[in-house]
Amino acid sequence: MKKALFILGAIAGFVVLVIVLAVAFFYMHFPDVDKPSSLVVERTPERIARGNYLAHHVTVCLDCHSKRDYAHFSGPIEPGTEGMGGERFGPEMGLPGTLYAANITPAAIGSLTDGELLRVIASGVRPNGSVLFPLMPYPHYNKISDEDLFSIIAYVRTLPSHVNDVAVSTITFPASMFIRAVPSNRQFHAEPNRNNILEYGEYLVNAAGCGDCHTRAIKGEPIKGMEFAGGFEFNTPMGLIRTANITPDEATGIGLWSEEIFVQRFKDYSTETAKKLDPSVIGYHTVMPWTMYAGMTEEDLKAIYAYIHTIPAVKNFVVKFEPSHH
Repeated sequence: MKKALFILGAIAGFVVLVIVLAVAFFYMHFPDVDKPSSLVVERTPERIARGNYLAHHVTVCLDCHSKRDYAHFSGPIEPGTEGMGGERFGPEMGLPGTLYAANITPAAIGSLTDGELLRVIASGVRPNGSVLFPLMPYPHYNKISDEDLFSIIAYVRTLPSHVNDVAVSTITFPASMFIRAVPSNRQFHAEPNRNNILEYGEYLVNAAGCGDCHTRAIKGEPIKGMEFAGGFEFNTPMGLIRTANITPDEATGIGLWSEEIFVQRFKDYSTETAKKLDPSVIGYHTVMPWTMYAGMTEEDLKAIYAYIHTIPAVKNFVVKFEPSHH
């Protein structure tokens, strides 16, 4: 009996040792990215204007990094909160912890070099070496062209400063360890070819992170074969919100939408009136930042439409909203 207990104890000790060594390995070898570059971004008017466009209407950085007014349909940004951060994303969204969007105004990032900021945006590694949870879509931003990233950096440097001490994000183990293997080094990316509408559309769909919200996930892992088919859930005080199926399936997706209908669907939210819509009158709520994407150019929206209609159609009927009964 004593011998059996001794063997069991030895096995348990060995397992613990293996776990400790594995954790130590992860923390010693990851994130496997280079030190920040000595990059200095020239803040030209053209770059600032391009960065403004991207941050507000394509990558929609200010979607998460501002306060949104969910008393109105789609939660438009509260004026004067741009970039101050604080938006909460909790376990009720299937996340392994509680995350808070960072303050990205000069009050918080003014001390970062352009090289450090580039590494945060494109590789998800902070100056102190800690890693961002990929809810911040840095794997997507890693594929954005250098010029577009430089433009975003130039623009966020111009945001009005907000002193806002955002709560510290907490990620539970083992996710806190495994995310250290997600970051990768930034590679040079040229500008997309706007004359190739499918290539340009794919570039924009990546930059906008459409697939992240429009693909159902289990414990943070997208379900294979359900890309862009909707059903990602957001448990909110307003109710249970599910994202739409945007594959070209004719029965449950947007396969019957013409290019004109697709573009107009966005442009309908480009007015000031659209920022004051009452969700109870519309009949449902959404976290889709329509009023931000509405500012996208027709050229960009048409490219997105063209690319989305090349992805596999998936039949998936989505009940997009179940109101809270509190």
